[in-house]
Amino acid sequence: MYSWKEYWDNVASAYVGADAQGFAPVLHPDAPAWFNITIDRLQEKSWRRGLQRCRLSKGARVLDVGCGTGRWLRRYQQMQVRAVGLDATQDMLRRAIAGGLEAPVVASRAQRLPFSDGVFDLVSDVTVVQHISSREQGGVIQEMARVLHPGGHLFLMELIRGEGQHIFPRNPQNWIETAASAGLRLVHWEGQEFLLLDQVFVRAVQAMRGAGGGKQAATLPAHGGAPGGQAKPRSGGRATYWGMRRVSCKVSEWAEPLVRKTCPGTWATHAVFVFQKRGETD
Repeated sequence: MYSWKEYWDNVASAYVGADAQGFAPVLHPDAPAWFNITIDRLQEKSWRRGLQRCRLSKGARVLDVGCGTGRWLRRYQQMQVRAVGLDATQDMLRRAIAGGLEAPVVASRAQRLPFSDGVFDLVSDVTVVQHISSREQGGVIQEMARVLHPGGHLFLMELIRGEGQHIFPRNPQNWIETAASAGLRLVHWEGQEFLLLDQVFVRAVQAMRGAGGGKQAATLPAHGGAPGGQAKPRSGGRATYWGMRRVSCKVSEWAEPLVRKTCPGTWATHAVFVFQKRGETD
């Protein structure tokens, strides 16, 4: 049976010191460092577009749920807002503090946030709820809505398709309906992380492995490598795979702005959602 606590404890103990940016334990633990840097760059662009919809003022109160090693908290600090991080894995928080993070952090579960009702202007969640079992996801979003003040915003970046033992995606409409049941109205959503050529390449490799009787790699994380890409690949085949994928990712990233404007959001692997908590008169 899947245990989110066991999974993240294992990831933290194995990868939390794998790279200077702290990307490995919160993105794709076994992928090369360049891949996680690419994913982080794409996520940050989507994050900034989404935050424009939230209209945060200086000094706004922000909660980053599942803050991990603190990559989003550092960016919130640069925006001059009052940010607090929360994560259930203490090794992640230790890494964040050791990396010089100045924002306060709390060790707690997303299923039961240790805050009063209506205290935050923004609650932020980047690829966190997708790792919580489907039966608990609705309750987590209700908790996020609870700590928002009326008119405050919830920012979600979550998986909308994929497979894996520790990921539980929903389609966009399902994410929206789940948030609506928590008293949140949709402000905006868009597909995030299309990387179309890279998707085609990975699926082709998986199909060939399947045809040859090999085990298909899980979509998330990219299994099989050294922590954070710090060591050389274990085989020539893996080196060739990641070498070719580096090209497919670079071309895909270059085309991403056009793809985002012209293709359905459901073609992406993730989506960004911005919700607003309804006021008492809504």
